[in-house]
Amino acid sequence: MPATKKDDDDETVLSLSEQTNRPADVALNQQRIAAWHPILDPVWVIIALFYLGVIMVPVGFKMQDLSNGVVELRKTYDSFDDPNLRECGINTTYNARRKCSLEFIATQYMEPPILVHYELTNFHQNHRDYYQSRDAYQLYGRSSLQQTSLEASLCDPLNKLGNVWLNPCGLIANTFFNDIFTLESGQDAEGNTLNLIEKGVAWASDIEFKFKQPDGFAMEACENPTPNNINADGTTSTSCDPDCCLAQTRTDDTAGLTNQSWSCSEPAVHPDDGKCYRYHYPDEEITQYLYETYPDVVNPLEGVTNEHFIVWMRIATLPTFRKLYGYFNEPIAKGSRFTIQVEANYVVESFKGSKSIIISTNNIFGGQNPVLGRTFIVVGFICIVSGLFFTMKHWLRPRKLADTRYLHFKED
Repeated sequence: MPATKKDDDDETVLSLSEQTNRPADVALNQQRIAAWHPILDPVWVIIALFYLGVIMVPVGFKMQDLSNGVVELRKTYDSFDDPNLRECGINTTYNARRKCSLEFIATQYMEPPILVHYELTNFHQNHRDYYQSRDAYQLYGRSSLQQTSLEASLCDPLNKLGNVWLNPCGLIANTFFNDIFTLESGQDAEGNTLNLIEKGVAWASDIEFKFKQPDGFAMEACENPTPNNINADGTTSTSCDPDCCLAQTRTDDTAGLTNQSWSCSEPAVHPDDGKCYRYHYPDEEITQYLYETYPDVVNPLEGVTNEHFIVWMRIATLPTFRKLYGYFNEPIAKGSRFTIQVEANYVVESFKGSKSIIISTNNIFGGQNPVLGRTFIVVGFICIVSGLFFTMKHWLRPRKLADTRYLHFKED
């Protein structure tokens, strides 16, 4: 029904003094502060285009030069559609432990740090169902038994195997890249043995704030921590004494528990100091931890803090991606040969992809990326050409700014 009174006369409308939520009548709250808006007249546009062009073209050529200076060595060692790569190929055999050797020859002098990446193709880590399949609280130490229904649903269908909890759960953690790369031979520019460093490949912020061993985990050095045992034939082995885990109780209170037996069946060698440690994981009889899922790659003393695992958990945006595996801190002379042994465990047949090792130097803009420099050059030349065009247009057929003669009103 049409209103019979004006809104101003309506008794339901509050007066200004009664409107308590009304913003204050000041310039800031009412958006009346004076503002400066640049007027883009032809002269300013032409000057801006020339400035952009003059800056972007030399920057683009410099970036192109830096990209061309990056030395990159690549070896594809397994692919679903290339029978010539079957020396390292494992078809559909998971955890095949198939070993092969790849020889690299430095085409130029390589300055450190020399980065070692692995590359996968046609692997869509950015798929929504894939990158959401993780439990961030579990990765930072919370027990699987404390999962909420929402967190468990995110990990579905890889939350449990039968009656055994997966820790960590989810698609990302349980499709971890588990090929192993070992430097077999190689010398630096001074003739010393190369060393493939695998520490320091993950982001420090990820290590500190995103990944932690589960609550209740504890470890303790064995009484004889050096892993050199005398065998019956008089030789030595680098395994730890299994008695270190037997008939022992925990002597610390790291997780608020005492008199708990160690869950290990045999101690593990710590990758940092090379000594033997016994360890305890909570609820191990009903939980499968990361070191049990990937025993050849993940040390039980590291668990989810393993840096290769942390690198894998940082999702790639494109289906073809590289992830850092390690690096050399020594220069490599031109023509030098070095060999990397691959233990192939990761199947690419299922997603029709390939696996490669890439060894490269880098620059201030990252690795080899010719597209970035070319983009700057092309955009710079477009700006210069556009500036010339508008200069000729303004010179030959100038137009006065805000000239009312160019306004065309619609006639009634």
